[in-house]
Amino acid sequence: MPLIEITDLKKYFPLKEGIVTHTTGFVKAVDGASLCIREGETLGLVGESGCGKSTVGRMIVGLEKPTEGTIKYNGQDLDTVRKNTGKKAWTRLQMVFQDSYSSLNPRKHIYEILSQPMLYHRIATKDNLRSRLEQLLDMVGLPKGALGRYPHEFSGGQIQRICIAKALSLNPEFIVCDEPVSALDVSIQAQILNLLRQLQKELQLTCLFIGHGLGAVNYVSDRIAVMYLGKIVEIADAGELFRNPVHPYTKALCNAAPIADPDMPGRESCLLEGEIASGLNPPSGCRFHPRCPHATEICREREPGISALTAGNRHLVACPIVAVGEC
Repeated sequence: MPLIEITDLKKYFPLKEGIVTHTTGFVKAVDGASLCIREGETLGLVGESGCGKSTVGRMIVGLEKPTEGTIKYNGQDLDTVRKNTGKKAWTRLQMVFQDSYSSLNPRKHIYEILSQPMLYHRIATKDNLRSRLEQLLDMVGLPKGALGRYPHEFSGGQIQRICIAKALSLNPEFIVCDEPVSALDVSIQAQILNLLRQLQKELQLTCLFIGHGLGAVNYVSDRIAVMYLGKIVEIADAGELFRNPVHPYTKALCNAAPIADPDMPGRESCLLEGEIASGLNPPSGCRFHPRCPHATEICREREPGISALTAGNRHLVACPIVAVGEC
């Protein structure tokens, strides 16, 4: 049984206009996404900015309420779990945000930031709080002296380590990592990715890792889901997705990833042109067809469902024509 299972998840944001505010339309940030995340695995979620990745993560941890669809936790509806277990349910699902500075209170030192949630949820007592905090800092590679300092006194990489410690402080089962390395230098990105891999293995965490680049996502993920304009277009094991990308959008993302030989023949053949369409008025049929080099009339008319390439195959793709080997 999956730890997290989302089915036909939708999130529409109303567009307000006028002096007397009224709704003129809806931005379809997520429009029918389905995913399952097994206990102990890391699922990567990739796509361009505006495709709905972060919104999926925010709905799982309860920061956004779905417009439609279900989110199940250990086989039970997540809203029901939260109603029955109260505040305990909120400790089990945590999030590491992309903008690490804004997720910490600048007026509080690190001791307060980490200790107050632990005391409120009774994860620690006043007697063992100090030792628990020092243990947390050691897990993320920070010195004990960091507890008495304020967020502005740390570098970007150190702040992200503090945010990871904050997420771990409540002993979660599931963590959403929302582009946790996108704002960091390349060398610091590698350190944070290594830290996340180490913690996931040691603590047996289940993670949703959201990112732009397939390289970083592949490094930490067991499986990868590719998202485009609110829809999941391909899901496969991480190695399989890199070796055999099937959807034209996934192929373009793979081609955009940096490689050792930039002059490799055919590298430019699948680079995308144009911008991602608006979620206010998404294209009919396959949402990728305005940018797809293989689009046909059927792509404009029929919205594809996601299905296995072959019977029993874990490689799923949503494409009306599935052009193989053309780019």
